Amino acid sequence: MALEQLAYRDGDTALTGWLARPAGTPRGAVLVLPTIMNPNPPMERRAAMLADAGFIAMIADFYGEPVRDFEHSMQLAGVLRASVDDYRARLRAALSTLTGLPEAQGLKAAAIGYCMGGQAALELARDGADIVLAASFHGILDTGRSAEPGAVKARILVCHGDADPLVPRSQVISFWEEMDAAGANWHFHSYGGVKHGFTDPGSDARGVPAISYDASADRQSWASLMGLFAEVF
Repeated sequence: MALEQLAYRDGDTALTGWLARPAGTPRGAVLVLPTIMNPNPPMERRAAMLADAGFIAMIADFYGEPVRDFEHSMQLAGVLRASVDDYRARLRAALSTLTGLPEAQGLKAAAIGYCMGGQAALELARDGADIVLAASFHGILDTGRSAEPGAVKARILVCHGDADPLVPRSQVISFWEEMDAAGANWHFHSYGGVKHGFTDPGSDARGVPAISYDASADRQSWASLMGLFAEVF
């Protein structure tokens, strides 16, 4: 599926989203928040899968500039996340661009994300964004500003690899406690022995010990998303 380029802005920063449209009338609108590497083929594949499932989906742009390599992505992400307010404003700009499309008018919206994008989806939920679901796949669970009681409108789905060294159990427990304190409606699926990056078949080729593809966790996590989508849309 060919994705459509979509220009949008966050203040003075020009950004580029990538849009996937369903064949018929959309069931809902889904914002896809990418990994730290920004839009790439695995994210394009997810957007296409969402379109096949009947959703209009847009891959967000974190940085507004090309990512040269992983080290560069770390630098860009560090700048973006240095301010919670600026980070959340960047995410809201993407969400408002998607929900402002003529074909998205009146549709419920959700946000899903991978790795850094998983954290980003949860940040939107913490910020009280008007979304029905925020879903994180092998996402970072910590935050610079915990959710206030009653702030989280979205249902929460977290699909987590229990052997992910980037998200230790202490961070998991802190997240559970944060969501409970906020009164959030949350689901947390943890896959034993599964590492970071488990949804990307290309993870193993990167030669990074912390990341690895897991076909079962990939299938089960997507099925969990589709199951919750059937409830909230």
